Amino acid sequence: MTKRNKAATAALVLAACQGWNAAHAAEGDGLNQVEVTGNYDNSVGSSSAASQGTVNGALIANRPTLRTGEILEFVPGMIVTQHSGDGKANQYFLRGFNLDHGTDFATYIDGMPVNMRTHAHGQGYTDINFLIPELVERIDYKKGPYFADEGDFASAGAAHLRLANTLPQGIASLSAGAHGYQRAVLADSFAAGNGKLLYGLEVTRNNGPWDNAEAERKYSGALRYSAGTRADGYEITAMAYSNRWNSSDQIPQRAVQSGQVGRFGAIDPSDGGNTSRLSLSYAMHKRDADGLFQMNAYLVQSKLDLYNDFTYFLANPGGGDQFHQSEKRRMAGFDANQTWFGKLGAMDMTNKLGLQGRYDWLSPVALYNTTAREQTGVVSQSNVREGSIGAYAENTVQWADKFRTIAGVRYDAYRFNVNSSIAGNSGSAGDHIASPKLSLIFGPWAQTEYFINYGTGFHSNDARGTTQTRLPNGDPASPVTPLVRTKGYEVGARTEIVPGLQSSLSLWRLDIDSELVFVGDAGETQASRASKRYGVEWNNHYIASAWLMFDIDLAASRARYAQDDPAGNYIPGSIDKVASFGVTLTDLGRWSGAFQLRYFGPRPLIEDNSVRSQSTTLAYARVAYKIDARTRVGLDIFNLFNRKASDIDYYYPSRLPGEATDGVNDMHFHPVEPRTLRLTLTRNF
Repeated sequence: MTKRNKAATAALVLAACQGWNAAHAAEGDGLNQVEVTGNYDNSVGSSSAASQGTVNGALIANRPTLRTGEILEFVPGMIVTQHSGDGKANQYFLRGFNLDHGTDFATYIDGMPVNMRTHAHGQGYTDINFLIPELVERIDYKKGPYFADEGDFASAGAAHLRLANTLPQGIASLSAGAHGYQRAVLADSFAAGNGKLLYGLEVTRNNGPWDNAEAERKYSGALRYSAGTRADGYEITAMAYSNRWNSSDQIPQRAVQSGQVGRFGAIDPSDGGNTSRLSLSYAMHKRDADGLFQMNAYLVQSKLDLYNDFTYFLANPGGGDQFHQSEKRRMAGFDANQTWFGKLGAMDMTNKLGLQGRYDWLSPVALYNTTAREQTGVVSQSNVREGSIGAYAENTVQWADKFRTIAGVRYDAYRFNVNSSIAGNSGSAGDHIASPKLSLIFGPWAQTEYFINYGTGFHSNDARGTTQTRLPNGDPASPVTPLVRTKGYEVGARTEIVPGLQSSLSLWRLDIDSELVFVGDAGETQASRASKRYGVEWNNHYIASAWLMFDIDLAASRARYAQDDPAGNYIPGSIDKVASFGVTLTDLGRWSGAFQLRYFGPRPLIEDNSVRSQSTTLAYARVAYKIDARTRVGLDIFNLFNRKASDIDYYYPSRLPGEATDGVNDMHFHPVEPRTLRLTLTRNF
């Protein structure tokens, strides 16, 4: 077989087996293998879109992260911030979206969905604080609705975080830093029976720089048993997580300017929350010369109690506007698919069929009025049952050495059942949607590959909105569309023409029939008008030498409502510019280090664009020293230049004591943390 034909065959196999470990796609079966080197797998022939790729665990281990959620910033163009305590899901920005806590970006841990639908705080809520970063083997990311195996919430993109089956060495680490930060991690793997047993434990304490100490108390654990090979094996994984914290939510600019509170102060010091999560998952894969079968199943039980006060004394001048969002959830689901390798005449072809199911029980999901976390009234309580089934088919054909196609379609059906405390809001609803996909891949020529992608997708709305006839105040309301269509287009290129450089460029567009927008003064995600976005992304990963690597990622986008309104057509919080620059240095004798600079630009905060946020630029740095072959010490510095910037900005009315009863429209912001140092001692065993 010629080198050119080998590359084409390898690309075909990888495209057919998206979601499986590409680094081992051909292990033990005699098929061609695409070798993964360095910190990324964004090489020519490794994907079906210019905006698709893989980040390997080596880079994750070598770069500092302030919070667990920032691991998703390894997805090019993604910005991760926080507007509340570190036990709450992060705030995400990507492709012209303020994704709030995860709407329109799907996240999975070994095939187990993290996004929570019909969530107490916001649709698609994505809390990955339960994850132990040291156990992450890689991140597979995709952008756009072009992939048949991606369903709900994946219109802007999706990230699949894969945990390791084994560790090369045991890990024992202790970290200490400013503001009472303490973290301990213990992890290892060893032979057990016919397989391997991996465990990981994490304990974290943190007060943060806030005037009202965060008092975070976090516990995470993971236990995984794996057996067999990458071609024929299985994994069983149990995970547990608990966290409680106080939070300093966004505060009004006028309160800081008047001296009522400091920059790191809080209007309501009783805000905060507690959460817990338990999960059990099973995954198996079996491959032979004719095909590949994969299946995973999962059970999740979670609980959240969240106390927020965004408007202070606007609705309740006497006791304050704090509210309690609460839910108890059980979730079960599966994902199974079969791929067949075959021929269409003389041309290589694969066909893939998949079936996905998920069921959520919420008993209840509720909203209460509170004062200093003491309940003063019930706004709504609902018992919700939400089930979905998704089926998809995908066909890949290598029509010629330099041309292949991937055509797919998926069908999703949802059923909602709501038992609400609000009269008239109980009932059942259902919806279904079909989503075609098509990708054309040309090349490579001169080590450069070209892509044309098209697809439709969807996001689901909160089940409570699908049956509502009344608002909590008694006003009439209309049900929302259960499943909202999205449509995306992309053209792109990926090249390795420069030795050591992997570079990709993509031009994209995404249309949504109904935007999901986070409403700051209500603390929830609400359906809004149709929208359209388009933009450009340029990602570059350059290995200058065995010890030096550079990353440069640039993204620009434009987001507008598609339907005119006198209020304006700008989408509040939509990000327009993102840039990041990273340097990783390894094996400099006993020394190593890293530097990361990220920028995210100003954003419209209201529809007419008359109020905009400031831009934010932050730098992180790491210096590490290897004491001996098994022991190293590292110093991480966050916000290296001590910039006074915002993690998030909102604009809405709130009322402080003594102000007019209808409140004051003002900028509300959550500051970035000041320069922070953390020292970590790690011993391998």
